[in-house]
Parts: sequence; C-alpha cells; structure tokens
Amino acid sequence: MDEILSTLGEIGSIGTAIGTLALVVLFWKTIMQLEETVKVSKIQSNYRFRPWIGHLNRIEFTGTKDDKDQFSMTVKNYGELPSSDVTVRYMSDTKQLKRDELKSDKISSFNLGPLLPNMEKKYWFYIDSKSIKDSKSGDAQIFVLLYFEYRHHSGTSGYGLISKYDRMTENFVHYDMWLDENQTDNA
Repeated sequence: MDEILSTLGEIGSIGTAIGTLALVVLFWKTIMQLEETVKVSKIQSNYRFRPWIGHLNRIEFTGTKDDKDQFSMTVKNYGELPSSDVTVRYMSDTKQLKRDELKSDKISSFNLGPLLPNMEKKYWFYIDSKSIKDSKSGDAQIFVLLYFEYRHHSGTSGYGLISKYDRMTENFVHYDMWLDENQTDNA
C-alpha cells in the first residue's frame, strides 16, 4: 500500500511539474501576444489615427486678374484626426522642377491653417498670363511644384506634387507625387 501511495505521489509530482510547465508556456505566449498587440496599436496610432492631407481634384483655371492667370487646387484631410497646421509651399518655373527645390529661396509659402477630418480648403496660385500664352503656343513650358506640410501628434508629414502645363488639354498633368511621412519633431 505504501508503494502505491508513493507511486501516486511521484505521478502527482510529475503531473504538477508538467502542469506548471504548461502554465509557464501559456503565460509566455500571452506576453508575446500582448507585445504584438502593443506594436499594432502603435502602428495604428501613427498611420490610421492621424491626418492624411492630399489633393482632391486637378488644378483648375479660375480666371485672370492683373495679367495673371489664377489656378486653384482643393486639398482635403482624408485622415481621422485634424491637422493643426497646414502650410503650402509653391513654385513655378519654365524648366523642369525637382523635389529638392523645396529648399530653394524662390519658393513661396502660405499657411492654410488647421484642417479637420474630411475638411476641404482651396489654395490659389497665379502664373503670368504671358507664360501661359507662350506655353499654349508651344514656345515655353510651365512647371509647378506644390508641397503641403502638416503637423500631427507623431510629427510632421508632407505631400508633394510636381505638375506640367499641357497645352493640348490646357490643364496641369501631375508627373511626380510623393509622401514624406513622420518627420518626427516630438519623439
């Protein structure tokens, strides 16, 4: 009888050890799952729950004023949170523009202010009417660079586009668009 109790005690000890080991493995897997959940939450916070500023439509001709043709572009916050501050940088030239010209002293800047989720704002810019006429006749080309920089909880982001005036359609064609994401300024 003592042998049977001793054997049952040993089997119970082995069962307890196996059960404890199983609990440790389950706790470890739970901790790993929580770690992944935190990573996903951080990604979601940085990319989903933030503003996403971009253009809504094409660049449109709106009229002529003081020998300058006025064009407008509508920008929209496609994100789920407001952007506290949207700044537009603009430049036009007769030569092909590149992204690094954002650092040029020829670029003009305008503050559009805050943009709430799904809110739209128009930005107007002017090009000399003579340049537009020269472009329509094929004597010149016109390029514009637009860059929308905006602040949000995880830093500063930007959306840029470079467009060329197409004399056949009398409209601007976007040939380069890019995003600058999370240029962190408050890590």
